[in-house]
Amino acid sequence: MGAASWSAEGMWTLDNLPRAQMQASQGHAPDAAWVDRAMRAAARLAGGCSASFVSSSGLVMTNHHCITRCLQQLSSPTLDRMATGFLAREREQEIRCPDFEINRLEAITDVTEQVRAATAGKQGAAYQAAEDAARARLTRECRGSDVENTRCDMVTLYRGGQHQLYKYRRYSDVRLVWAPEAAVAAFGGDPDNFNFPRWCLDAAFLRVYEGGKPAPVQHHFPFRAEGPQPGEPLYVTGHPGNTQRLLTVAQLEFLRENLGTEVIPRNSEIRGVMLQYARGDAEAQRLAQGALQGIENGLKVQRGQLLALNDPAVMDAKRSAEAALKAFVASQPELAARTGDPWAEIEAAQRIKRDLDAEMQLLEEGRGFLAAHFGYARTLVRGAAERSKPNAERLREFNETNLPQIEQRLRAAAPVYPAFEQARLAWSLTRMRSQLGADHALVRQVLGQRTPEQVAAELVAGSRLADPAERLRLWAGGQAAIDASADSFIRLVRAIDADARALRKRFESEVQAVERRAATRIAQAQFAQSGRNAYPDATFSLRLSYGEVAGWTEKGQPVAPYTDFAGAFRRHTGAAPFALPAPWLAAREKLNPAQRFNFVTTHDIIGGNSGSPMVDREGRVVGLIFDGNIHSLGGSFSYDGSRNRAVSVHAGAIVEALRTVYEAPSLVQELLGSARP
Repeated sequence: MGAASWSAEGMWTLDNLPRAQMQASQGHAPDAAWVDRAMRAAARLAGGCSASFVSSSGLVMTNHHCITRCLQQLSSPTLDRMATGFLAREREQEIRCPDFEINRLEAITDVTEQVRAATAGKQGAAYQAAEDAARARLTRECRGSDVENTRCDMVTLYRGGQHQLYKYRRYSDVRLVWAPEAAVAAFGGDPDNFNFPRWCLDAAFLRVYEGGKPAPVQHHFPFRAEGPQPGEPLYVTGHPGNTQRLLTVAQLEFLRENLGTEVIPRNSEIRGVMLQYARGDAEAQRLAQGALQGIENGLKVQRGQLLALNDPAVMDAKRSAEAALKAFVASQPELAARTGDPWAEIEAAQRIKRDLDAEMQLLEEGRGFLAAHFGYARTLVRGAAERSKPNAERLREFNETNLPQIEQRLRAAAPVYPAFEQARLAWSLTRMRSQLGADHALVRQVLGQRTPEQVAAELVAGSRLADPAERLRLWAGGQAAIDASADSFIRLVRAIDADARALRKRFESEVQAVERRAATRIAQAQFAQSGRNAYPDATFSLRLSYGEVAGWTEKGQPVAPYTDFAGAFRRHTGAAPFALPAPWLAAREKLNPAQRFNFVTTHDIIGGNSGSPMVDREGRVVGLIFDGNIHSLGGSFSYDGSRNRAVSVHAGAIVEALRTVYEAPSLVQELLGSARP
């Protein structure tokens, strides 16, 4: 099958859908009632993936690769749940994921004018402080007194042109129901990643609980096991993480430079470290493989982004659009007076960003201290200091609405592996020394006369932060407990925190605030030029995209939009990453070889959409987004409807696998609507 009969660019907010455009292109546009139901049936994993409610008993569908952290936390040296998979045949067998949180959007409130009033006339540090104070106040008012069950986020859209409050129902008791073996969830591994055809059962089910019982939910997406047909209108409700389609040319040029000189080399190095670590015993191999999945996926994304930014056509289109907007502003004297030259301001900020970026990444963002211990220590040290301040004056990550999530992470009984921590930490310290130089003050302070390996060993050996009880003791004890602690990582963070805060303050004042203030004026100019007929960049807030099943043409050859079970067995070689697990081989004769497995559609998606349900015009699940094709990697910057494709697991493949391979009739009944209440 060739190019789509129609393409549908845009990750649209639910309060600003292009209904006329949808009706004209696909003959259908969801009404307000449909959108409201879809909003309440959609969900997100707070750690960065999309999800959806698929039964009235709190059953949640997402991707397998979105819950690998839970599977790893529930594994041990003698039980590898990534390899074996998991199925709770009774609800009593469902196991809690230690630090998972699921959010369901309840309401959207526009607060643009409040934020503009708070920041009016301010620049630099004063602008950033005013915006942070407004965020703290508005999210606190939104949340009210229901600290445990309500979450409120202030979402910035159009790079500052609009601000909205998103109010969520927060579920912190999240339990694992079913996950297949990693061998079939990620069948084809890195060679097939971001390619098509694919044969992956990248699906999993969780359940949210309230008061120790499955949480009842009013709105959910029922399953349509026969799946989608070409030509019918299909919708994806999900939480795309981050796009850069509205960045200025100067920002894109910085991003291109940073990808090529810093991000890709760094991730290539840690990939090599993990491959070497995986040559150890079985436990080392298990831990390294868990890390490698994310590293290799990230590298493919980043290389695709760099390829797009090196494409003259992409950058020429960006320059042309920017020039057209500048010309429009110049033609409107009043608008020109209000707008000024925000593009020049952003370009100047990029020069400062180049100077600060390496230290920001290593020190403030913690890339020089790659260890879970360091993350806990930073949270505890800063948390003690920030909680003593008025809410509006705190670092934004410690405002009151975020404290329940922080406490949940500190409380989680997630295993920490000392040897693995030590290996990663030694590498990151080595890289910090290489980047900053042996004479840099931070390097001398941290390493002294010792090697990175020696420092990493001493830090890990001298810390008790792997123990949740110790973390909670320090959190509850506040500043006095932090001051009295002799923990090695606590002492490290105490020693470097003043410098890290100073660096952050300068970055926020001279780069971030300048970019935000300038982007607000660019957005207002765009609104003057074309109204609200454009979608904002992705911000991990709920969006809807629309499209249809369609293949594409690759080097003159048509790429069919569907794969089937028979193709998976033809692809099977018996060696990773093309080795189907034993239960699939045992069930081969019972499976329908013609059952559709994966399929591609024209939907405009990006990272963060993983786990998004694909639903039909009746609001029924027909598929589960888990990837894009190789052409979608440039989707951070633009959308090409002739080649960009979203890749999904077919709803029928999920049902057939549960019924025939995993013999889970109760779960199948729940998905198809005949489960117990």
